Amino acid sequence: MGDLSQMLPIVLLFGVMYFFLIRPSMQKQKKERKYVAEIKTGDKVVTKSGMHGKILSLNDDGTCIIESGAGKMKFERSSLSMEMSVKLNDNKLIKK
Repeated sequence: MGDLSQMLPIVLLFGVMYFFLIRPSMQKQKKERKYVAEIKTGDKVVTKSGMHGKILSLNDDGTCIIESGAGKMKFERSSLSMEMSVKLNDNKLIKK
């Protein structure tokens, strides 16, 4: 019984770390992968570096061509920011 009472705080610590640190991170990654997979031509997006633009084409090699004020640029799909793109599109819907 003494060994079990000594191990209980350690087990609880790992349980709390899982539910507050690891699980939310995994869920966020899953949402980002789903967002990147569902992007289509014509969507307005923001890259993680802050570049705003519209998707012109999606390539099979994991890249996309984005048209912005500076011209056409090629980016990796993983460089698109889900959070900032969703905020951009929500603000456009609210203003209309």
